[in-house]
Amino acid sequence: MTTEPCIFCRIVQGKEKSYTISENETAIAILDINPFSAGHTLIIPKRHVTWWYDMNEEEVHGVFMLARDISQRIMKVLHPEFVAIYARGKRVPHTHIFLIPSYGDSPFDKFFDALQKFQESPEDLANLRRPEVMNDVARRLRAETRGGG
Repeated sequence: MTTEPCIFCRIVQGKEKSYTISENETAIAILDINPFSAGHTLIIPKRHVTWWYDMNEEEVHGVFMLARDISQRIMKVLHPEFVAIYARGKRVPHTHIFLIPSYGDSPFDKFFDALQKFQESPEDLANLRRPEVMNDVARRLRAETRGGG
């Protein structure tokens, strides 16, 4: 087992090349080296944290404020239809927020179109839309206190 810092930690430390766009006290914005579309950007917290929901409040604020700023820049400069956002941390175990500009018939849009069709079709997923299931999940999530309790 290696104790070598992850690729994103090395980028934050300036030990790896990156196409850095901007940064703030808690996060850095870099172009993804394997982009889904022109302008595909990663927002990375500077502290090593695997999952976005484990970031502290300052990091959440910094990461998502930077994500909004970069998304607005992408819209102004590259003119996509919109900028999609989602969070990861699985393949590279360091939270990274994807900002993916959508230019219409892009592979990323096709993926989400297929995912949406999948979401609307299988019986197991259709059952998740039943009012009693939705009410139960909403009740359970409302009852859960912040910090687990």
